[in-house]
Parts: sequence; structure tokens; C-alpha cells
Amino acid sequence: MNFLGIDFGIVFSNAFAQFVGPQAIFFALLAIGLNVHFGYTGLLNFGQIGFALVSAYGVGITVVIYNQPLWLGLIVGMAASVVLALLLGIPTLRLRADYLAIVTIAASEILRLATRSTASDDYTRGTRGIQGQNFAFQAMNPFSPGREYTILGVKFLGSTLWAMVVGWALIAILLVLIWMLVNSPWGRALKAVREDEDAARALGKNVFFYRMQALVLGGFIGGLAGIFIALTQALNPDFFSTQQTFFAWTAMILGGAATVFGPVVGAMVFWFLFSFTDNVLRQLSSGPDAVIPISAQQVGAVQIMLVGILLAVLIVYRPQGIMGRKREVQLNV
Repeated sequence: MNFLGIDFGIVFSNAFAQFVGPQAIFFALLAIGLNVHFGYTGLLNFGQIGFALVSAYGVGITVVIYNQPLWLGLIVGMAASVVLALLLGIPTLRLRADYLAIVTIAASEILRLATRSTASDDYTRGTRGIQGQNFAFQAMNPFSPGREYTILGVKFLGSTLWAMVVGWALIAILLVLIWMLVNSPWGRALKAVREDEDAARALGKNVFFYRMQALVLGGFIGGLAGIFIALTQALNPDFFSTQQTFFAWTAMILGGAATVFGPVVGAMVFWFLFSFTDNVLRQLSSGPDAVIPISAQQVGAVQIMLVGILLAVLIVYRPQGIMGRKREVQLNV
């Protein structure tokens, strides 16, 4: 089907690939962690990508630099995200919410700059990044890596399909865990802290303790997103930019904060729309009969503008997102 020179067959095929692909999985994991922080506890974390960075590089440094097995790299990566959460939470969680927001966004950017610095080149390989940490994972691939597999008319390479199977299985396990936690006394205590910490404190709840637990759990899940990246692609510090955190925020708000499935649905819809607009803009702006007078380099900037507009419209007209309830986002932060 063609309209204004747009091949919608290609557009929808590429958009569906993003809808269920590794990018959606990565941001779903980030958004699930943010949902524990903000949706259920009211913590403003603007540095979620920092947890992914330390976990990913924990795997890469352990496996490639120190030549250790993958299983040890996974343990180091998960431990790194927990340690980072403790380091960020201990000095800030007794203070107002905006202090955590400032500390987390600053910490994530400091970690990115330190990782790409020449001073850490012996460990992180600077801007060259780390490659080869995922060889053992790919060796376990039951699909033929170079073969194309068709799902609902969309083709995926065997390596991509293996990453999708593992990624979506991990998300399914996390969703069951989150559902069990938020429906437990611990989850109800988190919501009490979110809605009125003074009342929770008056009932004998240790607000700092619950906040710290939520920060560690959400950071750990964010770390799993970094481990997923380490298992599926080469590591580069500039991939872990602050922009990724705000993409994850957009996915969480789009799907619905304080809901179990909202962050996952939001990530899938977000990347479907992101790919859809990217393909449409590129087709409209290419060739001698371009409908939109923008260059290929400007398409990315226009996309970011559209993401910002989408986020602003959501906050104003649908703050609860696709699956959320408005009462859940009226937080005392």
C-alpha cells in the first residue's frame, strides 16, 4: 500500500519488529525498574541508565578484560547495580525527593563520562567500547544465527530471535514477581509511603528502609536491562546516555505508572510509534520529490521533538497512561 510515496508495508513491518524486538525489551526492563521507584514508591530517579551501565560493564570487564566465565560476569553485573543503589540511596533517601533526582541524573552522567575517559581505558576501553562478552551467550543459541525466521510476516535473524526469547522470558518472570510483591504487605507499605510518608511513619513504618529496598529492587531491574544489552551487542559508553532514561520514563508514563503491565505495554507502543514515525519521515524526506524538506540527519531531531510533544500531551491529558488509574499518579512526592 502506497500513499504520498510511503510504502506502508515496509513501515508496518519495521514497526512491528521494534514492537517486539530487543529495543522494546531493553526499555521495558528500564521502565519496570522505574515503575518500582516512581509508580509504587514515589522516588524520582532520573538516572536509571546508570544502573544499566554499571551492570553491562560489570559483565564486559569481567568476561573480556579479566577473562572470566560469563556466569561470574552476570553476578558481578547484578552486584554492581545493587552497590550503586546503596551508594546513591544512603545519603539522599532521608531528604526530599528532588535530591534523589539530582543525584541520580548526575551520577549516571558521571559514570558515562568516566567509562569513556582515557584514564579508564585499561578497563573500559574508552570510546572503543568492549566486544566479545556475549560470545558464550550466542553459543547457547538454539537458532541458526545467520538464518532468517518469519513471525507474522516479519523476518528476524536467529541471533535476534534468541535475544527476544530470553528477553521476553525474563520480563514474564519479573512481571510475576512484581505482581506478587505489590499485592503483598510489603507492596502495600510501599504505596503507603508513596501516598503519605508522615502517616506511614506514624504507623511505625521505617520510611527510609522501604525506600531503600525499592531503590535497590528498581535499580537491580535496571541493571538487568544493562545485562541484556551486554548479552546482545557490543558495549559503548555513549549508548548509555541520559536520553535513554527519559525514553524509559516516556514508556512508563505511556503504559501507566503503578501498574504491573503498563511499563511493558508502554515500551512496546513507544518503540512501535518511534519506528513508525522514523520510517514515515525518512520516506517523506527522501528522493527528488520529497514531501518534507528535511535532511536524513534531521529526522532523528524531529523524532525527539515528537517524543517531547507526546510526553507533554500525556502529562496534561492522560497522566495515568494507557492502563493506569488517575488516582495512582496523584503522588505526594
